[in-house]
Amino acid sequence: MKNQALNHPKNQLDLPEPDSTAKEYSKKLVEVINTEIHENDGIIGFDRFMDMALYEPGLGYYSAGARKFGIDGDFTTAPEISPVFSYCIARQCLEVFEITGADRILELGAGSGAMACDLLSELKRFNALPAEYLILETSADLKQRQYQTLKERQPEILERVKWLDTLPEERFSGIILANEVLDAFPVHKISVSDKKINELKVTNENDCFGWEVDKDVDGILISESYSRLEACLDTLDDAYITEVNLLIKPFLRSLSEILSTGAVLFVDYGYSRKEYYHPQRSMGTLVCHYRHRSHDNPLILVGCQDISAFVDFTSVAESAHEVGMDVHGYISQTGFLISCGIEDIINSCRSDDEKLNLQIAQQAGKLMLPGEMGEKFKVMGLTRNITVPLKGFLGGNSVHRL
Repeated sequence: MKNQALNHPKNQLDLPEPDSTAKEYSKKLVEVINTEIHENDGIIGFDRFMDMALYEPGLGYYSAGARKFGIDGDFTTAPEISPVFSYCIARQCLEVFEITGADRILELGAGSGAMACDLLSELKRFNALPAEYLILETSADLKQRQYQTLKERQPEILERVKWLDTLPEERFSGIILANEVLDAFPVHKISVSDKKINELKVTNENDCFGWEVDKDVDGILISESYSRLEACLDTLDDAYITEVNLLIKPFLRSLSEILSTGAVLFVDYGYSRKEYYHPQRSMGTLVCHYRHRSHDNPLILVGCQDISAFVDFTSVAESAHEVGMDVHGYISQTGFLISCGIEDIINSCRSDDEKLNLQIAQQAGKLMLPGEMGEKFKVMGLTRNITVPLKGFLGGNSVHRL
């Protein structure tokens, strides 16, 4: 059964055309996805579609060579907005070093490499460079860009940086950082009709991708969906659509298996479950980014645009408990940055150049104001063998809201 309400013709979105190279990559990726659909009786789960659109080797959004971050890309992350974000993260890393006696950092998906550069620069200023800075990056293109960024900006520290294709096999002590990682996990899309869960899958008709409602839903997805929607199921309209991420628990289990002592820091946009599955959020949280424009149609510009979903942090907390990690803190990005001393950091950056001072203030506003990133983004800290409070969560820990 087709779901017309979800289909958005491209010409209604008024998005700029990709260049010829991007179009060629997209065309090839569409062919690969169409083959997958054909081999699966004309329909695939959205989680599979999203996985291929983002990560298909050599063709997916994060696997091909298109510029993604910064002014010339599709979106800007906090480390690109201002180095003070990474300086604050460095203060939290320094405290974890002091508490655990372990001075290793593992960054998951380092983007442009901006956070690694600025974080290492700040730790160097404190004479506290880590013995090792590991970057887990599966994209060969991004790995090369990160290397070039570090080589140009921090050449004397480059020898401490090591790139990984998978999580380390040996036990790890220190701090694991993940900035805007969880939101890029492929998700299932579901709809609610008469309190029953259906799955929205992807098909192809007339050379265009479209949605199809599948009532024969996998048992695990059914169970997880009812568990997350239980509190609001009676209040949902029949047109209610949302997402379910089934990859969080296995991902955290893999982190738990290597983490001996230390902390995991997630920075991402998301909500507690009560907010995430609110009856008024009837079209879900899925968002696409293309040339600094946001929209909600993931079935167009395949391989040319980012696709992400907000994070259900309650699910992260529940999964962390199940795999044996402690949920240490949950706080808005604003609260975390203030707790880590962003005001002192900004003051230390001030100079006689008023134009520069204004620029720093504007950057801080983007990081902290409620209408910008300040409240939309949250920071969650998971720990093992750390019993003292971490500074980043002292200014309003909201674990109780999960």
